Amino acid sequence: MKRISLLLFLLLFCGFFTLQAQSSTSAQTINVNKDVDVVKVYEQVVKEGYGTPFIYKKLANAHYFKSNYKDAKKWFEKLFAEEKPTDATLKFRYKQTLKALNIYSPENRYISYSGTD
Repeated sequence: MKRISLLLFLLLFCGFFTLQAQSSTSAQTINVNKDVDVVKVYEQVVKEGYGTPFIYKKLANAHYFKSNYKDAKKWFEKLFAEEKPTDATLKFRYKQTLKALNIYSPENRYISYSGTD
């Protein structure tokens, strides 16, 4: 009986350390890329001449959420110059960007204004 309880204790003891080691390893790998600024990477890609609508959309949204409306406007307009704006969320964010910059133009070539926003 003592052997079974000792064996069970050793099994649980080893299992605990195995689980502890796995949890600490996964925590280290999650934080590997936390210092990479995706906006800088995308801007460098565009600077090198590889801009795509996907990248313009990512840059516009990133600057919008950082309240950097001047740069957000730039990237929204590059995106809309490449492809017609069909996403209502992007149109709304672009309108809010213009509103934050105090730019009101009823003849905006990228979106049509409606009085509801």
